[in-house]
Order: sequence, then C-alpha cells, then structure tokens
Amino acid sequence: MTSPSADPDPSETPGLQDGNGVNPGDTPPSEAGTSGLSAHESKEPSKGLNKAIPIAIVSVAFLFVLFFLVRIALLD
Repeated sequence: MTSPSADPDPSETPGLQDGNGVNPGDTPPSEAGTSGLSAHESKEPSKGLNKAIPIAIVSVAFLFVLFFLVRIALLD
C-alpha cells in the first residue's frame, strides 16, 4: 500500500489553469487586511482624578450626614 504523493501531478489537480495558475477567488487573500481597525484603547484617568473621585464621594456622604444631624438638632 503506497501513500498518496505529497506533490500531486498538476494535470490531475482541479482548479489549475494552463501554466499552473489558479482561478481568481480559488485561494484566500494573503492577509486579513484588518490592521489598524480595532477599537481605540482609552488611556487611564490621571492620578489626580483617581484621588478626586473618592474625596468627592466622601465629601457628599459627609454633607448628607451633616444635613440630617443639623436637621435633628434644630427639631429638638
């Protein structure tokens, strides 16, 4: 039992034109052509903004609690 040849006879290979060329569309493109089309990478926020956001949240929470403490104090 012989294995099939790794180099088939061109006269028996389907899809070849004269001169061993191939028909247009018979082979996939050589590259995807999608280079540079990916989503833009967003940069990280600045270090100042990373500190400002928690400070703002704590400040709002403090004012919220202070408002109710003052309101309770004025009702008494």
